[in-house]
Amino acid sequence: MRRILISCLCVLLLSFTVAEAQDAGTSASGAQFSSGLLLGYSSGFGVEVFGVASNFAEGFPLQARLGIGFTSVDAGSPPDARRVFINNATNGIPEKKGQTTDFSLDVGYPVNLFSMNRAFVTGGVRYARFKGNFKYVGGNEDFDVKSSHWGIGGALQSFFPMSGRFDLVLNAGLDYFFSSTLTGHDTAYDPDGTAVNPREDYTYTDADAAIGQPEFRPILMLGMNYRF
Repeated sequence: MRRILISCLCVLLLSFTVAEAQDAGTSASGAQFSSGLLLGYSSGFGVEVFGVASNFAEGFPLQARLGIGFTSVDAGSPPDARRVFINNATNGIPEKKGQTTDFSLDVGYPVNLFSMNRAFVTGGVRYARFKGNFKYVGGNEDFDVKSSHWGIGGALQSFFPMSGRFDLVLNAGLDYFFSSTLTGHDTAYDPDGTAVNPREDYTYTDADAAIGQPEFRPILMLGMNYRF
């Protein structure tokens, strides 16, 4: 959590720095910058800090968008995770928690839909780091399953002007993450069928079914944007 907060602060600080440089006359391109915060659903409760740059050149319609997010997600099935990554023991009361930290880089194109005067279709690359923790109270087991995923995604993002430089922002989209190695305890399963210290005859398919790492991720978030 500390890392994502530091990353979010870095994005905001960079946006303020660039804006100050623009106001001081160091930017001759007329580029425009904004930064904001989104809250909502992203395969769980999610928070995202984003920065947007546009107007790189006269008549150039595209904008660039950088986002850093943190989401609380379903870690998976504790009994299945225990069998696939450790052993067949069933003692202890299972507890679980999962989270993803993700980065997105998008290009946006303006569109006219309904009464939304400032709407953009965005698309780009994703990178997510997943961690699921499984704990068995009274069973002497507490372990993490981790994975890192590249992906692609797209969204419709619309800005609704409020007072001053503030906008209300609505973001709806869908991300897809490619399969990746799942590592937990001293065991790892790879999508290509190889495994390190696998349990019994379990394969990547079994590990994939047991763990809630990101794959398809629907997004519906609402937040604020500040135009510098």
